[in-house]
Amino acid sequence: MNYAAILKEKLNQKRALIVPGAANALAARVIESMGFEAIYLSGAGLTNTFYGLPDLGFINLNDLASHTSAIKDAVALPLIVDADTGFGNAINVRQTIKVLERAGADGVQLEDQDSPKRCGHFNDKSVITANEMVGKIKAAVDARANPDFLVIARTDANAVHGIKEALERAQLYQDAGADVIFVEAPKNLAEIKEIASSLRVPQIINIVIGGKTPTLSHDQLKEMGFAMVLYANAALQGAITGMQNALSSLKESGQLEESSGLVASFELRQALVQKPLMDSLELKYK
Repeated sequence: MNYAAILKEKLNQKRALIVPGAANALAARVIESMGFEAIYLSGAGLTNTFYGLPDLGFINLNDLASHTSAIKDAVALPLIVDADTGFGNAINVRQTIKVLERAGADGVQLEDQDSPKRCGHFNDKSVITANEMVGKIKAAVDARANPDFLVIARTDANAVHGIKEALERAQLYQDAGADVIFVEAPKNLAEIKEIASSLRVPQIINIVIGGKTPTLSHDQLKEMGFAMVLYANAALQGAITGMQNALSSLKESGQLEESSGLVASFELRQALVQKPLMDSLELKYK
């Protein structure tokens, strides 16, 4: 199945498709089970969960490729992969696209930060020149094997040079061949509206819970014409709270039961990791 074409069609509808981020295959299974239509492999989430470190450029291409492959094996949904800066210059980006597409990505997001990058909602970011980023986008477009594979260009220039330059860069990136544009971290409603009305290609807005961008309703974002509303680490933040609540109860009382409502049932856990399927396969192949 051509999941990249499916994803492209969904984003071209510009209906503010809500896409949660996953940091691993289990989170992707939960997202799929809840009825969402696509998944985003979050670089920040992967860094936080895999290394216990902040989103400051610690992951590498092998980390991303292995998690991309695991998620793609686990779910039957389109998958967008956050590839940060592409791990180098335009030549490196070419290899990054080839590796991640082979691993199962249906689209890859690239950003115009200097390396090592920083989370889009951190302070003290810096960006490469627009011309260098244009070269990276062209390399990504040339490298993809599937013409439906999405090249998503993100600019962090708003935090460094202001919204005017961010939108100028967005236009350049669109003209260079990016299928989707992502202007990171608008700080207020006026900037969000300006971003939404600026380009012909589909656009992403990233809602970071506790971050710099105000949280608007889904109806507002749909009316503005955003193609995708990204909640890159909502599942991760929810999981942290869930773990803290369950473990706090365990520490205080010395025990923890399914009936507490603080943990998933044993049956749900096994269902999410496909234990019933493995049981049936064991019987089939005896």
